[in-house]
Amino acid sequence: MTTNAPRYDASSLHGYAHDLLVAAGMPDDKAQGVADILIDGDLLGHTTHGLQLLPSYLREVESGSMRVDGQPHVLHESPATVTWDGRRLPGPWLVLEAMKKAASMAKRCGTGTVVIRHCHHIACLAAFHKRVTEQGLMMILASSDANSASVAPYGGLDPVFTPNPISVGIPKTGDPIVTDISTSATTNGLTNRLHQQGGKLPAPWLIDGHGQPSDDPAVLFNEPKGTILPLGGLDSGHKGYGLSLTVEALTGGLAGFGRADPKQGWGATVFLQILDPAAFAGTQAFVRQMDNIAERCHASRPARPGQPVRLPGEKGYALAREQEERGVVLHAGIMEALAPWAEKLKVAAPAPL
Repeated sequence: MTTNAPRYDASSLHGYAHDLLVAAGMPDDKAQGVADILIDGDLLGHTTHGLQLLPSYLREVESGSMRVDGQPHVLHESPATVTWDGRRLPGPWLVLEAMKKAASMAKRCGTGTVVIRHCHHIACLAAFHKRVTEQGLMMILASSDANSASVAPYGGLDPVFTPNPISVGIPKTGDPIVTDISTSATTNGLTNRLHQQGGKLPAPWLIDGHGQPSDDPAVLFNEPKGTILPLGGLDSGHKGYGLSLTVEALTGGLAGFGRADPKQGWGATVFLQILDPAAFAGTQAFVRQMDNIAERCHASRPARPGQPVRLPGEKGYALAREQEERGVVLHAGIMEALAPWAEKLKVAAPAPL
């Protein structure tokens, strides 16, 4: 993190995001949920999926592509499952509502699953989990976007998938374990940012239109267009390819809407499942096992001196606590991109600390 970058009070940034969304026409409860998740994304260090998304969300609200009024429609419901038509309502808010529904089902049935078609973009998956793990529950969250394709199947040159993230929140003593991974080698958010900045990726995570590996995001935009490689790259991308297909089944397959259907604009199809350990071997037994695994991981001798083994999510939660105390460092250009919206919607921007 850049040490000389300006810092902003987290609550002030939250108020700024909320007020911009309300001024754009979003009801207060939905604006609150969207602002919560965007700010949590920045706190955790997921800077491509925090406030950087807000200008795009505001454009979607302004154009009507992101709907702001009403509730999701229930398409099918059983004691432990629900299928929603999200009606292109704000994705972060829809996921938060789905979490409430799934948690209620899990406490009754041991598990609760909500799938959502026609959901708008859902931002940072890792930002959702702590609300559930604090209740002693485990959550699996995955999404896909049938509107676009930037990831080729293993062995191919033509894109079929989006990065198709999948995330898991696992309760234990202290901070939860939270994995948040794309099933591709990198994301659209990072490649777009680096392309605009003229930067390169840390490794050849892309393949150009002629089948050559590359670290240059420009290959995604040059003709013939390249694609993002599946997780595992050229050597073992069959693993990421398999995960991509799994996410497609969990999202588009279970929701009944995906790549077989006409495109409807930037959005998400979502799979969300919550498990209550109390309905299995018991919460205490679950936590004992996960605490032991965590201890074993921490005790593993570091491959690089001075860099001890961390658990997934550990760095993000430590960063969030530091930024809540000292202020949030936003990636360069985010506040500048919001400035025209602040002027247009007559919302005062927060000053740096």
